[in-house]
Amino acid sequence: MSRIRLTDRVLAARAQRVAMATVRTRRVIEARDGVRVAVEGRVLLNFCSNDYLGLSQHLDVVAAFQAASAYHGVGSGASALVSGHHLEHSLLEREAAEWMGYPRALLVGSGYLANLAVMQSLLGPGDVCVQDKLNHACLIDGARISMCELKRYPHRDSEAAMRQLMSERQGAAMLATDGVFSMDGDLAPLRDLAMLSRSQDALLYVDDAHGVGIIGPDGRGSVAVANLSHTEVPLLVVPLGKAFGGQGALLFGSEALIGHLAETARPYLFSTAPPPAMAAAMRASLQLIRGEPWRRAKLASLVMRFRRTALRAGVPLLESYTPIQPVLLGDNARALAVASALQERGFLVSAVRPPTVAQGQARLRVTLNALHSEKDVDSLVAALAMACLDPTRAEA
Repeated sequence: MSRIRLTDRVLAARAQRVAMATVRTRRVIEARDGVRVAVEGRVLLNFCSNDYLGLSQHLDVVAAFQAASAYHGVGSGASALVSGHHLEHSLLEREAAEWMGYPRALLVGSGYLANLAVMQSLLGPGDVCVQDKLNHACLIDGARISMCELKRYPHRDSEAAMRQLMSERQGAAMLATDGVFSMDGDLAPLRDLAMLSRSQDALLYVDDAHGVGIIGPDGRGSVAVANLSHTEVPLLVVPLGKAFGGQGALLFGSEALIGHLAETARPYLFSTAPPPAMAAAMRASLQLIRGEPWRRAKLASLVMRFRRTALRAGVPLLESYTPIQPVLLGDNARALAVASALQERGFLVSAVRPPTVAQGQARLRVTLNALHSEKDVDSLVAALAMACLDPTRAEA
């Protein structure tokens, strides 16, 4: 029997993606000014960015990055435990932990790395990790890498999560969930999950990539919305590429948990530490998040305006009250056609297809930004209403 050639497998997989309309292509963003981007020489209104508060180009954030780069250079020089942990990293960890109400924080290179780090460091064979079926891919991948048993419950079904935890009594247990789900925009039932995790001696771990900075008292995210503290949610990750407008992630937890991760998590130990300048920029973002609540208030107002006008226009929205507003279209080809029609009208909105979402759940993922105007939102809704009815008409 002859060996399978990897190039043949790659070509066959590509042909299958073409047939299923799931091919991914990268756009080149030639320039960016707030919510407007240049793509192929055209200026488009961007409705698919996770820069929810518009901080990635804020003058204070940029100035902090430039000043720290001039002083520290563009790289950290090593992994954190060698010589890559700089003063700016330490200051960001301390200020963020104080704001979030956790004993300690740890800066990691990305949200994906953070989730791999947590699972690999805390779980192993004989343990169990129970997760929502709509969790982000990095939570699922982290559990697989740890070689623990991974059990997944139907979306937001806390009773099913309880049954799965009760069915496995050997070893350690972790219950992991997104705080705000990245493709649906809804919130996890964190109070119920906190109660059942405590009753089952499971550690509750929340990835609040799309919550912190945007919702909750002082913008402290879905855990704060649920009125929970670090005792009920012992471990929390906050990626910095969304509301903070930068890069990296902060893990929050007890001295014992964070200390263990800092000493044993391979994705942390064996990765070059983030640039000190990025940590300085994220400190500036944190100050803006804390000091300018109008951004969250405006964003919430735009979300309500979008939902109200879109539902009146017959746009098929999912139930979400966060800046993530999914327009459910079902068919992959239709989602691509509607996204293309919107681009012809001057709007950049991504079509999300399997495997990012389940088969038959293709959608547009509209994301709102504090820098959008009411006119921007109204114009998008008008184009969406026409495109959802007939993409070819919307291109005219």
